[in-house]
Amino acid sequence: MKEQFGFIGLGLIGGSLARALRETYPDCRILAYSRKPELSPDIRGSVEAKVADEVVFSLDAFSGCDYIFLCAPVDKNIEYLPQLKEIITPNTIITDVGSVKSGIHAAAEKAGLSSNFIGGHPMTGSERTGFSNSNALLLENAYYAVTMTENVPKEQAERFLSLVKKVRSIPVLLTPKEHDDAVAAISHVPHIIAAQLVNLVRTSKDADTMRLLAAGGFKDITRIASSSPTLWESILSANTDAVLTVLRRYISLLTEAESALSGADKETIRSLFSEAGEFRSSLQEHKGVLPESFVLHADLRDEAGAIATFATILASHGISMKNIGIVHNRAYEQGALRIEFYDRDSLERAFSLLSENHFSVYR
Repeated sequence: MKEQFGFIGLGLIGGSLARALRETYPDCRILAYSRKPELSPDIRGSVEAKVADEVVFSLDAFSGCDYIFLCAPVDKNIEYLPQLKEIITPNTIITDVGSVKSGIHAAAEKAGLSSNFIGGHPMTGSERTGFSNSNALLLENAYYAVTMTENVPKEQAERFLSLVKKVRSIPVLLTPKEHDDAVAAISHVPHIIAAQLVNLVRTSKDADTMRLLAAGGFKDITRIASSSPTLWESILSANTDAVLTVLRRYISLLTEAESALSGADKETIRSLFSEAGEFRSSLQEHKGVLPESFVLHADLRDEAGAIATFATILASHGISMKNIGIVHNRAYEQGALRIEFYDRDSLERAFSLLSENHFSVYR
């Protein structure tokens, strides 16, 4: 019997998950829900890409689904639960991909769905949004947080964990609070920090000069500030308590750094960087909830056709570039070409290939 999946929301994460399911279950049936007759670009794109088999305009069409994925903003996902209660079977698994878990678990219990609902959060992403930027590879080798209550039957739990593994993700079982506290520190507060760093420069009297000189380090640390404002308004509103706890700790650490600088405390400043560097080096090389970038730089000679040479070498070996541009700063002696790739494999192949062709390349 074919697996049947229902999707509410087919943006970046929902679309990537749907693509991964299509690859894993080629004969499955994927239904995409639309509230309006006018299809959104995401839903239209999913049909054109042959990821979604059918667009439905009533949740009743999900009555035969084995899984229903809630991939809308956090607050909207919660609104669908009471409606789904009326149409599902005892074996239906309802899950979400939201980055906050406590609220939706409480809502699922209130709706009488605690035996059907399993919280899910693929710990991966991108600063880009929408189905057009989705990719099944986004799920590969990514941690997939899974939260569930004791009311979920063992068979249902094992079935869902097996599904997560089949889309090539790594399931990690957490309580809703453990999850929300963790993502507050590793995702939610970093997004606030990135946005406010950009605003710090934007509101400075020398903003034009800073914009001109802003190079790799600043752009890397603030890249996630380009994320969807609507999405982050929803996320932060749903996880306010945990975010405030972490944000206050971070402010305290900034105050310690300020005191060390004011007092010319070189030992504390050195310790700040050495301890952070040691811990940073210990982080595992799995995908994380912050979007990963695959970038290398190459010295660029000031001569006609230099960029074309790079592009031709990579294209002739089937390596696709996501983005390419010239870095306008003096961190590189002759200037540099910044090349971004879609995945780590392409990055590693390009690094080896360009090195073999005697180019100076840096990761």
